[in-house]
Amino acid sequence: MDRTQKAALASAAIGAGVTGLKFTAWWLTGSLALYSDALESIINVVAAIFAFAALRIAAQPADAEHPYGHHKAEFFSAVVEGALIIVAALLILREAFEGVLAPQPLDAPLLGVAVNALATAINLAWASFLLRRGRAWSSPALVADARHVIADVVTSGGVLLGVALVAATGVLILDPIIAGLVALNIVWSGWVMVRDSVSGLMDKAAPPEMAGRIRALISDHGAGALEAHDVRTRHAGQATFIDFHLVVPGEMTVKESHDICDRLEAAIEGEIQGAVVVIHVEPGEHAKQRGVPVV
Repeated sequence: MDRTQKAALASAAIGAGVTGLKFTAWWLTGSLALYSDALESIINVVAAIFAFAALRIAAQPADAEHPYGHHKAEFFSAVVEGALIIVAALLILREAFEGVLAPQPLDAPLLGVAVNALATAINLAWASFLLRRGRAWSSPALVADARHVIADVVTSGGVLLGVALVAATGVLILDPIIAGLVALNIVWSGWVMVRDSVSGLMDKAAPPEMAGRIRALISDHGAGALEAHDVRTRHAGQATFIDFHLVVPGEMTVKESHDICDRLEAAIEGEIQGAVVVIHVEPGEHAKQRGVPVV
């Protein structure tokens, strides 16, 4: 089990504990907003389990039926998580609508707020860690899970404000109204997650800064070649596929050109985590004079 899978399992365990705290807060107060927040946290646990399953699949090596590996499984997980966020938001909106029609008084609001605040603090700390690790490890599944937890933190912040305002003012309808407003924000978060994951499934290119690093590495480590052109990239989970045409002098031997390719592959794979490099060698007359010059 690698580090990303361990993080996904830890996310499920922490999510279960946080969900328990939030249901306790709802039980203490009877607050519709707190109940809706607890429902959203159940989705967090389910999403973390999906992320773990996707990471297990993505870690499998390439085989005859999947020669390029199973990396895209992480994007499927992120799409599912985004959809689950939207489902959770719709559940909250339904509860909020019913609450507007029939507002209910709250029991022990201060104690409920304290318990929910503890759960929110745990979620915020974990989301920050998960987002940093997910980006550092180039894991779409962990980044999606972190964003899901962040959406839960936003939900909880709105809910805590609503319950506090109800306790301070006695205006019961504020409880479901604020829950509904937070749910709309969660819908947007889920949509962004689905949109970004679909881009990955459509073989979106590496970000500009990474593409610039790749071109610089080709220029710096391609001594002996003339140029590189048609540099292409695509992301698939934790892997970044990179391919390009390398132009060498026509009289260069196969071994000499192969040595340059080995040097380039080692440099790129050493700098770009998860890089998978494919190089097509061409003779000098194929130079386009508009590719990456080699210095």
